[in-house]
Amino acid sequence: MRRAAALLAALVAPGAAAACIADQAALTSYPASVVADSATGGAVRRAWFDDPATRYDHGILGRADEPGTLWVDTPGNRGPCGTALVLGADHVFEDVAPRLADLDGDGTNEVVVVRASLTEGAQIAVYAHDGRDLRLLGATPHIGQPHRWLAPVGIADLDGDGAVEIAAVDRPHLARILRIWRWTGAGLVEVASAAGVTNHRIGDPAIAGGIRACGSGPEMIVARGDWSRLLALRFDGDEVTGRDLGPWSEAAVAAAMACR
Repeated sequence: MRRAAALLAALVAPGAAAACIADQAALTSYPASVVADSATGGAVRRAWFDDPATRYDHGILGRADEPGTLWVDTPGNRGPCGTALVLGADHVFEDVAPRLADLDGDGTNEVVVVRASLTEGAQIAVYAHDGRDLRLLGATPHIGQPHRWLAPVGIADLDGDGAVEIAAVDRPHLARILRIWRWTGAGLVEVASAAGVTNHRIGDPAIAGGIRACGSGPEMIVARGDWSRLLALRFDGDEVTGRDLGPWSEAAVAAAMACR
């Protein structure tokens, strides 16, 4: 009943509401997906997934459903409810959580997610808030067939040129290819790749590693494709290079991400 009442309040205005009975993020079926960025000066300070859907039977993250709705919180703009984007019946969000990053340098976060087509598999999708609604700003190509996924590593200016890159492992259980896309005015452009790495095991609700900044530039922390070694990868604008950090373990990943 509390959810129904809150959703009724959210329907006061198209896309969002001026006032809410309850914080929508507190009602989500995916509480671990709620992310926040209090430092941004723009409208998008929080994002999360909701509305479990069973139309895509992949289960790569160990669950029987995937989110069908992306919410963003826009304090001072549209009220505490924020704005919801509901996918059509041919897609789901096949992801652990949205990622907030200012890709285009305008001072407002974009929202980066893994979106999956029921017929063409996963892609990285970028959504922007236009002051009223969420709109699709750009996306990578779909992998090309259903039940094929990619696992984001992170978002950063990897080579120090001022442009933001998005790194992800394409099919971390099959192809095991790191791909790096750069955000440009025309959208996402693939600028580099490297084979033989992974960051996810089938059924795991989390993605291992990420991007760390330990004072000498961003490094992508991933595993070797057979999970035997922990790797730190760099992108210099032309190619991906790496170094071995030792045997892979969850403790080693945590230490690497903490710059230890």
